[in-house]
Amino acid sequence: QLQACGGGLVQAGGSLRLSCAASGFTFDDYAIGWFRQAPGKEREFVSGISWSGSTAYADSVKGRFTISRDNAKNTAYLQMNNLKPEDTAVYYCAARRVGISYYASDFGSWGQGTLVTVSS
Repeated sequence: QLQACGGGLVQAGGSLRLSCAASGFTFDDYAIGWFRQAPGKEREFVSGISWSGSTAYADSVKGRFTISRDNAKNTAYLQMNNLKPEDTAVYYCAARRVGISYYASDFGSWGQGTLVTVSS
């Protein structure tokens, strides 16, 4: 089970930190992905982190977002800085047993999503 939180309303240029708390599985063995879905758009990859700490980012967030994980707390994080209105979306975290994937269909476990709204 995954539970994402930390979303909210922020002005452009602001920051938010999303958290993804995991339970019911061996968190250390799983890669975590963050995806987002804006109204009327498909779910898209934002960032991912492997069990060993390797990371990947979408070009649109590279240099602004940082993904991390704390295996002792069974939690992954997405630090989002310099937010832009186009970052507005529902953000989801997901887990998969193997490595990072850019495709939502490769993930079997999903959190409920947390809404991020960036005002201009």
